[in-house]
Amino acid sequence: MRILVISDIHSNSVALEAIREKFDICFCLGDLVDYGPDPAKCVQWIIDNKAEVVRGNHDHGTAHSVAVVGDTGFRYLTSVTRPLQWSALDTNQRKFLARLPITKRVVVDGVRYLLVHGTPRDPLDEYLRKDPAAWAEQVKELEVDVVCVGHSHLQFDLDAGGVRILNPGSVGLPRDSDPRAAYAIIENGKIQNIQLKRIPYDIQKAIAMNDALPLPDEAKAMYRTCLTNGRLRPPVAPESKSAVAERSA
Repeated sequence: MRILVISDIHSNSVALEAIREKFDICFCLGDLVDYGPDPAKCVQWIIDNKAEVVRGNHDHGTAHSVAVVGDTGFRYLTSVTRPLQWSALDTNQRKFLARLPITKRVVVDGVRYLLVHGTPRDPLDEYLRKDPAAWAEQVKELEVDVVCVGHSHLQFDLDAGGVRILNPGSVGLPRDSDPRAAYAIIENGKIQNIQLKRIPYDIQKAIAMNDALPLPDEAKAMYRTCLTNGRLRPPVAPESKSAVAERSA
């Protein structure tokens, strides 16, 4: 049994379709929509591939038309893209998002998995990064072997008191300074065979699709930066020694 684990697609069908792995089952950890240009194709991919999928905070917000107020960062990007997400989805796709569970337990080849977008304590909204002690506190009474999570857009695989915590990273909008699409593979259904993977894709095609939408120029520039640099803001070039010395003089 080969398991593909994906999360945080964020309407980036170009990145999603670049993942050509063979798999028997797909775990999707939420946030299919918002930010990107092609929500319908991303949602339909999950439906067509019969993925075991849970609801992310952006899936919840889009499905229920939750307005977002914000003029900076990702809140701004969400606020201007969400109305377009809703209109791009058909009735069945909207219902699919609205009915997604917030957690799901799956047993594959005797391995007990818990799927959740954020954390077991707060499935939609809590961020918990690569912190084994914090994760161990959350999962100590869950009676599972692997907890698969998304939300942070950061790829990691760690042991938390005997429970494996797997975050495959973000397919469509990485935030770890690596713009390649991120995902994970579990070979033969064995937790000893978890592989964290990255794959390049046609970023310029995704940017062009987004540029064609009726969005403010600021939002288009922000999306372009995110996809190109794998983060919201471009990296700052280190100052030369001469520049530092000149400023200090």
